[in-house]
Amino acid sequence: MEIINRRQRMASLARKLRRENKTIGFVPTMGALHEGHLRLVNEARQMCDIVIVSIFVNPTQFNDKKDLEKYPRDLTTDASLLAEYQVDYIFAPEANEIYPDGFSTYVYVEGIAEGLEGASRPGHFRGVATVITILFNNIRPDFAFFGQKDAQQCSVVKRLTLDLGFDTEIIVVPTVREENGLAMSSRNTRLTIDEREKASIIFQGLKEAKLAFKNGERNATVLEQIVRDKIETEPLARIDYIAVVDNSTLEPIESVEDNEVLIAVAVYFGEVRLIDNTIINRRQ
Repeated sequence: MEIINRRQRMASLARKLRRENKTIGFVPTMGALHEGHLRLVNEARQMCDIVIVSIFVNPTQFNDKKDLEKYPRDLTTDASLLAEYQVDYIFAPEANEIYPDGFSTYVYVEGIAEGLEGASRPGHFRGVATVITILFNNIRPDFAFFGQKDAQQCSVVKRLTLDLGFDTEIIVVPTVREENGLAMSSRNTRLTIDEREKASIIFQGLKEAKLAFKNGERNATVLEQIVRDKIETEPLARIDYIAVVDNSTLEPIESVEDNEVLIAVAVYFGEVRLIDNTIINRRQ
């Protein structure tokens, strides 16, 4: 396994791999790796000849500088984990490699990036779309792997890939959860023991809405209220948003019909903001 820091080296290597007709699988991360990331890596390992994992804490997707400063960074530990999964290359550039002096070109995905996380974290998806564009241009992967926990990010990246003509297939891997149902996230390490236990209420709320749907409930407002009522039973939880939207467009809906529907939530426990979601009426 080789750790690469420079964009030029990464691009040169990727060109060589393509000339050799190697299938490249790419897993973009910000480090602080957990089982959720490793599930993506494992999927890439099974599907592709070469697996490249990026570790880059992207400053342009943070709208809160304190959040950026607090984000955990431990390349040594991350690299040792990835070595166990037979990752071929880690791309771990410094910020000035991705955003050199005078950088002034950004990518913005209209519509789909504006609600939910986009409304709560202004500028977030501009940063995501920009860094993904740079990484895709640099590596030109055949497949890129993302987690369902970040559902809106998956939708934004799919739209970006289609609109800008990247020859990359986006693979979305189901959310990996802790034993109590809490979606795995690098932010979970910032929760107290009590908060981490109580945060399972988020998944419980989503499960109750999904059960209500299976039992015949189709009204989006009712499904949203089911989630809200459950989460609000936990005093430590502070809801940012709960949304019931079309899973493709992320537009709000009034009722569940034939379309796949995403129920997405963002909830604060102390200063830590957690997101999660579930899909109902999923097409097989």
